[in-house]
Amino acid sequence: MPRPLLWLLIAAPTVLLIAFFTLYLTQPGEVVERRSGVRTTGEALVGGPFELIDQTGASVTQEAYAGKVMLIYFGYTYCPDVCPFSLQIMAAAMDQLDAGQQARIQPILITVDPERDTPEQMARYVSSPAFPDGLVGLTGSEEQIAAVARAYRVVYQRAEEDSSSDYLMDHSSIIYVMDGDGRFVDLFTSGVDPRDVALRLQDFLEENPG
Repeated sequence: MPRPLLWLLIAAPTVLLIAFFTLYLTQPGEVVERRSGVRTTGEALVGGPFELIDQTGASVTQEAYAGKVMLIYFGYTYCPDVCPFSLQIMAAAMDQLDAGQQARIQPILITVDPERDTPEQMARYVSSPAFPDGLVGLTGSEEQIAAVARAYRVVYQRAEEDSSSDYLMDHSSIIYVMDGDGRFVDLFTSGVDPRDVALRLQDFLEENPG
C-alpha cells in the first residue's frame, strides 16, 4: 500500500473520533463544557476489557487498574520519535499535578509491536526517567494486541517497505484518558500541549474525588 494512502487511513480514525465525540455524544439540550481537550457527555464506544502481559511477565486485565484514571498510549519501544515524544508529554502533564492527583493516575503504554516488545524489552523501556513515573508497559500475543487495538479504535501496521529487523510501525498516535471504571473520558492527539492535558486531568479529578 502506498505510504500516503496508509497515513490517510491512520489519520482518518483520529479525525472521525474527535468529530464523533464532539458532535454526536451530547444529548439534545445538554451543554458541552470545555476547558481543555475534548469534554463530552454521553457514552463513547472506546475501550473495554483486555487481557495482556505487563513488563514483569504477569498476566493482567483492566481490573488491575480499577479505581485509577488510566492514561493510555499505543506505541512501541523501537519508535524513533512520536512515541517517546508522546510519553514525555504525559510525563510533563503529570509533573504539573500534585502528589495526591498523581497517585490517582496510572500511565500505560500498550505496544503495537508484540513481535519485538517482549516483557523484558518493555521493562527496560518504561523505566526511562524521561517517561511518567510508574509507567506500565503492556504486551501480549498478536491476537491480544489486535483485540485491544480494536477496542480503542487504534490503527497500526508494519511499514511494508521495511523488511529488516529494524522495521518501523505506522500507527495512530492518541493519548486516551479512561476513568476508574475503564470508561472513556477524553483523548489528546499527537503534539498536544502538556498544560492542556494537566488541566483536563485536574478538572476530572476535582469533579470525581473518588
